[in-house]
Amino acid sequence: MMGHSHALSGAAMWLAVSPALVALPDALGRPELATLTGPILTPPELVAGAVMCAGAAMLPDLDHPSATIAQTFGPVTWLLSKGVNFVSGGHRHATHSLLFAVLMGVGAHLLGDRYPIGRDIMVVLMIGLAIRAVGIGVPGRTLTSAIVNVGLTAGLFLTFMTLGVTYSWLGLAIGVGCLVHVIGDCLTERGCPVLWPIKGRWLLPWDIGIKTGKAFEKQFLGPALSIVVIALFCLRLMPA
Repeated sequence: MMGHSHALSGAAMWLAVSPALVALPDALGRPELATLTGPILTPPELVAGAVMCAGAAMLPDLDHPSATIAQTFGPVTWLLSKGVNFVSGGHRHATHSLLFAVLMGVGAHLLGDRYPIGRDIMVVLMIGLAIRAVGIGVPGRTLTSAIVNVGLTAGLFLTFMTLGVTYSWLGLAIGVGCLVHVIGDCLTERGCPVLWPIKGRWLLPWDIGIKTGKAFEKQFLGPALSIVVIALFCLRLMPA
């Protein structure tokens, strides 16, 4: 799937499941788990969560140095992508698995819980990936697009800071975003190694997988996901 499809599906999923995540600790009889969710449903946290999940839905594609997303912050994200590509074994290998989603979610939670600076770096990266994924930038101008992204990312990060966003739920958002990416790519013609390191790709049978970048994704899926995100935002932010 294309970047904007992943990002929009990540935001949509977060907005869809956020009430269930808040209710989960009581449903499990484990009220102490409420520290993992925090004030997810307050407007600032809800918006921040959707952005974090949208950015996290792009994380698995950092294994692809040639992808547009690797140019988010210019050489910085390109070098990061080269490193991820080398460690993961190439595009659509280790990063496109359930294991990666779990590790990223747990890692983000521990980072946010113990190291505020590391948490802020993760938040900035997620904002930047989300902004880049939805196509904000200057076509054909990699460096200019990176500068624009840096400015918008800084502005949004400072806005969240001013609004007092806590990020207690950051690990959940990162894990859900990565999982949404894996599910999305399983719906394409190439599939994903969901159970990596076990070999074998999961994909739709009978050659009915989504053809990445083709008419269906550009003309139907992308616009449909945009409508879903807007509708869910209205639903969640509407006064009771």
